[in-house]
Amino acid sequence: MTLQYRWRTTRFRPGTDYFATYNWTEEWTFGGQSALMSFWSRPLHAMTDAFTAAGFRICVISEPQPVPTARELFPADFATKPSFLCFLFFVLQAG
Repeated sequence: MTLQYRWRTTRFRPGTDYFATYNWTEEWTFGGQSALMSFWSRPLHAMTDAFTAAGFRICVISEPQPVPTARELFPADFATKPSFLCFLFFVLQAG
């Protein structure tokens, strides 16, 4: 499971409450086809509480860095956003 990191939401959506839960939709285009993408942002404690309340054990929380070739493939993006702080990945185990 992956969710957007809170810092990104509050950084790029001024006036948002860091501890509130937000949902928003954006239209993205992939290969000439438009698709609606739904995003959720919630504080870390809300995510970990929900996972454990549902009976999951959190095995790993990671914050990956982009692969080295990403800078070559997307130079304009890295020029404006040199560090890519966006996602946290959770590895959960049932039971």
